[in-house]
Amino acid sequence: MSLRTAPQVLPFLVKLFVKSQMEYRGAFILDRIAQIINYGAAYAGIWILLLRFGNLGGWNWSELALLLSFQLLAYALGASFSFTQFREMQNLVRNGTFEALLVKPFSPWAYLAFAGLNIGYLGHFILGVGLMIWAVLQVDVAWNFGNILYLTASMISAALIVCSLMTMIGAASLVLVRSNYLFSIFFGFWEFTRYPLSIFPAVIQVMLYTIVPMGFMAYVPVAWLLGKDIPLLGAWAGPLGLLAGPITVVIAMAQWRYCIRRYQGAGG
Repeated sequence: MSLRTAPQVLPFLVKLFVKSQMEYRGAFILDRIAQIINYGAAYAGIWILLLRFGNLGGWNWSELALLLSFQLLAYALGASFSFTQFREMQNLVRNGTFEALLVKPFSPWAYLAFAGLNIGYLGHFILGVGLMIWAVLQVDVAWNFGNILYLTASMISAALIVCSLMTMIGAASLVLVRSNYLFSIFFGFWEFTRYPLSIFPAVIQVMLYTIVPMGFMAYVPVAWLLGKDIPLLGAWAGPLGLLAGPITVVIAMAQWRYCIRRYQGAGG
């Protein structure tokens, strides 16, 4: 088998993994309902907060609903190709089974990402799409072709950020062996992205634009579409909302290759 056959093999692997996840359909459906209820309850808490105070950092409920739906969809799109897959990297390294991926005739990253494609994020997509449709009809934005194109492109960019950061966490285990604790840090920062970053101190905003560029996951593109002032970025915010994802991908690719070169196998 040559590298040229990989595009045909990967869809087959996706199909097999999806079939395995759908083996117990009742449990799968109940899990998705639980996801929707869980996130719905969190969003309801934010809605109740806004009922009391009217706005949050100058954002009303419909604007926050657009932010929340964008964040959820971008996360689900990126994480479906990365979270469960690269969370397992630590175990693959510790058990010495990662070597089996190195001898396959295509990229270990591609095998991990596609062979473990997680359709468990269906609940995220259902809730996110429903909330976004409502929010799009409520916010004061002229939804012309340019704005729709920007919304779509910036969401892809945001998904790339999620996938890249999770790839980097998984790749770190090739050098550190244990890296899953970094996912806790990821989700700690991820919680910030549910809110307008302008309400946080400048030091946190800087971190979410640079070291952990999750400020571009939702806040920057949505604030740009809504015509809001974006602290620290100003007029550069819109273009950076599109470029952040590809830039993070380039960094993740370099880190992945570095960790692969440093990997010594289970025997040290």
